[in-house]
Formats: sequence, C-alpha cells, structure tokens
Amino acid sequence: MSVHDYEMFTMNENEDIKSMFSRFTNIINELQALDKTYSNSEMVRKILRCLPKSWMPKVTAIEEAMNLNILPLEDLLESLMTHELSMQKKDDDEEKEKKKKIVALKSSLIEDFEDDDENEELALITQKFKKFLASKKKFGGKQNRKIYQKGESSKLEEIICFECNKPGHYKNDYPLLKKKDLS
Repeated sequence: MSVHDYEMFTMNENEDIKSMFSRFTNIINELQALDKTYSNSEMVRKILRCLPKSWMPKVTAIEEAMNLNILPLEDLLESLMTHELSMQKKDDDEEKEKKKKIVALKSSLIEDFEDDDENEELALITQKFKKFLASKKKFGGKQNRKIYQKGESSKLEEIICFECNKPGHYKNDYPLLKKKDLS
C-alpha cells in the first residue's frame, strides 16, 4: 500500500509545502520500514513532479539551474518554501491593492452622487431663471426695448456738449476737439 501511496503522491489543493513534505516523509519512512528505499535523486524528482501547474515555472528553474542528481532534499525544500512565501506575499499585496481600488471606487461613487446633486440644483436654478426671463418678455419685455430706443433718441437731443454747449453730442464726439488732438 505504501508503494502505491508513493507512486500516486501529489500535492493537494491549498496545501502548503511544509505539510506536503511532511506527508511525503511519512510515506518514505513507511517504505524504509518495509526495506524499500529510494535515492535522494528519485525523491527530489518525485517532489518536483507532484507540484501543481502553478509551480511549473519554479520547477523548470530548479531543473535548469541545479543538478538534480546531487541536490539535497533539504535544499529543495528550502527553495520551495522560499518561493511559496514570495507567492503568498505577492497574493497578499494583490489582495490589498484590490481592496484599495474598491475603496477608491466607493469614494468616487459618492463624489458622483454629490456631483449629480449639484448638477440637478444648477439645472433647476437655470430652468427657473429661464421661466423668469420668459415671463419678463410676456409682460412687456419687447415693449420696454422699443420705449428705451425711442427714449434714447430723445435723450441724445437733450444731451449738451461740455466743450461747445450745443445739444446732440458728447465731448468726445466733438469734431473740433478731434482736430486739435491730431495737430
């Protein structure tokens, strides 16, 4: 039964390297009690084969960088545990980053609601102002303009120039004053 356990050995989902290695060691110890021994190289290769797909880049790096025939099992364990810690740290950092993004999204949603309220208030004020202007036009807005224009022409006749004391123009429109400035 222990040989079968050794041959079918794989790392379980959500299992860490330390617990996986502990299970592996128990199987190896049972086999040694039954006079079945494996070389260090065979055990190193078995550990590397039992790792899940997410570990394949690390497995490839170990296979290329180290001689598996002389690599001690303890060194492999240290390397895998170090990689596991770095993966966990990366996952934790990504999770924190996601939480930050969610918080930022929540605050921006609140700002959007505040902006919507301000936009609605501005639209309401604009609408009321347009109604006010429309009511002014209904109650003599155009008539007032005509009266003002008529009144303006009569006012020009009443205006007296300070330079020549004659009606109908201002001092800056006085023709003789312009000639004096040019010379």
